[in-house]
This record gives sequence, C-alpha cells and structure tokens, in this order.
Amino acid sequence: MDEKMPARRRTGDLTSGPIPRTLLLFALPVLGSNVLQSLNGSVNAVWVGRFLGESALTATSNANLVLFLILGTVFGIGMAATILVAQSVGARDLPEARRIVGTSATFFFLVSVVFAVCGWIWVDAILGALGTPADALPLARSYLRIIFVAVPMMNLLSFVMTVLRGAGDSRTPFIFMALAVVLDIVLNPLLIRGIGPFPELGIAGSATSTLIGQTVSVVAILIVLYARKHPLRLAGANLVLLRPDPALLRIVVFKGVPMGLQMIVISAAALTVMGIVNSYGSQVAAAYGIAAQLWTYIQMPALAIGAAVSSMAAQNVGAGRWDRIGRIAASGVGFNLVLTGALVALLWVFDRSILSLFLSSDSAAIDIAAHINTAASWSFILFGITIVLFATVRATGAVMPPLIILVISVLVVRTGFAYYMRGVIGEEALWWSFPAGSITSLILAAIYYRFGGWRSLHMIENRPAAGEPPDTGLGVPRQRANMAPETPNG
Repeated sequence: MDEKMPARRRTGDLTSGPIPRTLLLFALPVLGSNVLQSLNGSVNAVWVGRFLGESALTATSNANLVLFLILGTVFGIGMAATILVAQSVGARDLPEARRIVGTSATFFFLVSVVFAVCGWIWVDAILGALGTPADALPLARSYLRIIFVAVPMMNLLSFVMTVLRGAGDSRTPFIFMALAVVLDIVLNPLLIRGIGPFPELGIAGSATSTLIGQTVSVVAILIVLYARKHPLRLAGANLVLLRPDPALLRIVVFKGVPMGLQMIVISAAALTVMGIVNSYGSQVAAAYGIAAQLWTYIQMPALAIGAAVSSMAAQNVGAGRWDRIGRIAASGVGFNLVLTGALVALLWVFDRSILSLFLSSDSAAIDIAAHINTAASWSFILFGITIVLFATVRATGAVMPPLIILVISVLVVRTGFAYYMRGVIGEEALWWSFPAGSITSLILAAIYYRFGGWRSLHMIENRPAAGEPPDTGLGVPRQRANMAPETPNG
C-alpha cells in the first residue's frame, strides 16, 4: 500500500476479489495464532505441574485468571482500534489510519503500564480477593509480579497484531505469535530448573519466560515493520500523532469498553456455572473441566472466522462496498458450519478416546464427560454463527447490542437455566443450559442483524452508509473522527 493506494488490488486489500477465498486465507493464520496461544498455556502448565507440583499449578491458575481479566479489559480497546484502522484502510485514507494508530497505541500502552504498576503494588490484595489457597499464595505472588511486568509488552504485541489484521495482514501476526510461543515453551523448563547457563528461578522462571518471549516478539515485529517501511508505521513528522487525539480517543473508549465487557460477561457466566458444578462433587467437576477444555478448541474456528469477518467487513464499510457485507457474513456463517461442525462431529465419534487422554479409562468421570459433550457441544455451532453476526455488525461500530444480547443469553438465560432448572431435571440443567443460551443468542443476534439499525452507523465521518453511493475517487479527504455518544441502535 502506498499513500494514494491505487485502484488495482493491493496487498492487505479485503475489499475486492472472491469473498470466500479471501476470508478463508485471512482467517487461517488467525486460527493458527489462537491454537498456538492455547498450546502455549497447556505446555507451560505441564512444565509447572511436573517440576513444581500441585501448589505451583494452583498458583499459576489463580494468576492467569487475573491476567485474563486484565487482557479482557483492554481487548475491547484493541478491537475498536482495529475496526477504525480497517475502515480507514478500506477508504484508502492512510493519514487517518496513522492518526488512529498513534492515539490508540499511546492510550493502550499507558493503560497497560497503569495496570502493571497497580498490580505489582496490590498483588497480595488481588490474590486474597480470589481466595488463593495459603500454600499457593507465595508462589502465586512471585509468578504474578513478573507477569505484571510483562503486561505492557503483552498488550503492545496484541495491539500491533490486531492493527495489522485491521490493515488486512494476518500472516505477520501469526509469525511473531509463533516466535513468542516457541521462546516461552523452550525457556520455561530452562528457567524453572536452572538448566545449563540459565539461573534456577522456580515458578518465577515460568513467568520470566513469558516476559522474554513477549518482549523479544514485540521488538522484532516493530523492527520488521519499520524495515519494510510499513505504511502505518509512525516515523519522522508522523511521530506527533502519538499525542492522543481527544475525538479519536473518545471513539476508542466508547466503542472499546463494551467489546471488552463481552469477554468479562462470558467469564462471569463460566465462573458461575463452575461454582454450581463444584457442588456436585469432584467427579462431576473433573468431567466438566475436561469437557470445557475441549470446548475451547471447538470454539477456535468460530473466533478466528469472527476476527476475519470483522476486519473484512470494516474495510468494506470504509470503502462503501455495502454490496459485499451480506456475502461476507454469509461466507463466515458457512465456514463456521463446516469447520466447527467438523470438530463437533469428530468429538462425537472419538469422544471416549479423546477423554481417555485426560482421565483413566476406568474412571466414571469419562461417562459423565461423554454425556456432557453429547448434550452441549453441538450448541457451539450455533454460538459460532452468533459470533459471525456480531463481527459483522460491530464493523460499523454497533457494539452495545451484542453486549446486551450476551448479557441476556449468557448471564440471564444460561446461568438462570442452570440454577433454577436443577430442581426439575437435576444436574442435566447444567449441560442443557449451554444450548439454551446459544439458541437465545442466535435468535436475538439474527433479529438484530436483520432489523437493527447497524447499517446506518459509522465510526468515522463521511463513511457511506448502506444505500449511499460509494466514493469513486482514489482516496478520501482526511476527516477528523467524530461521533455522538452510544445510541440505542449502536
């Protein structure tokens, strides 16, 4: 992409070409990044559990819960910046895209530093609020303090990767996510046990490996982007854009917070259901825990497709290509049905073989976990469709309706069904609460997609809404972002 971005198809251009092929090729590296992140967590848990024991594993579990909440809080800010960048790139307005990158990067990094400092200072209070077991508390403190030091680098890497995806590049983020994961996995045992020239740091070594992996990766990706003279890099006179623009900052916050809250809503529902599951004893809890781990992988294709749909739809909104939006959503739904459906089918066919990897073959928990999967796993196909519809509508800035729908379907319907229907169907209420929530979210998302006012919204001035003719020039004038507070439709 150069400054004028000529009419022929450009690298990172998601506004032309065959929609299904472009969407799939964009989504696959995102899926690979998601798999790598999950694999990283699983392998590190193995190192910690094997070398340091159950108390250390409990410590990392408590610390990772805190980390997830922090990442969830800033996740929305990154997504808002991604959508804004994608709209500007689609409109061929690179000056506006750079302005968005500058404002968002500064705010994102400063918020991350605040989290890191506050977390370091109040680490004991945070772990106490979580009810961390006494034997795991010193280990969790050592681990979490280093993780807090790593938070700015982790968030900065996440921000750079999401901005690149908004600009139409999902391959570069995958490469540098792989670098961070490989470094983390390799350094974990070396720093935990002090193998070779490395110091023996115990559980702090596990956190240090994460810090090193994330730092090296974010420095490396920035070096590569500047060496390539990426059009969104800030250099020379453009460095002034790192000073936050109040109008843009207002958009990022107003649109980012609801998207971050979506993750927190899902986490709150998961913790509530887990609390109810625990009341049925360790066997049921173990079975549910294994099933939930498998569901994480089942949901990965839908999450990757959703991220791809969001970037692709946002670029087309910026370009005024409303004729492509419906086809992008339809392609995303189709890929979700095929990919998520295939994973659910494989789980159904090889259920007991997969579960035996986690549980002994004579364990009664295998029967319980197999039953849980039969009752609930298919519902993630429906929830995947909801994710695609959410990704499409938020490409215009409609972020409140998806949050409201999640509150209703996940917090009210799913947890309410799990809690109140126990008196009627017993523990079956827990497993069937997932289909109940997924059906509700899909119905509400489909209604909003069909009848909601999301097509009339735009996050940046002078972006053509549905029904308006697209801009026919090679570029658009740079516009100062401006937006009224969130309306009931958006």
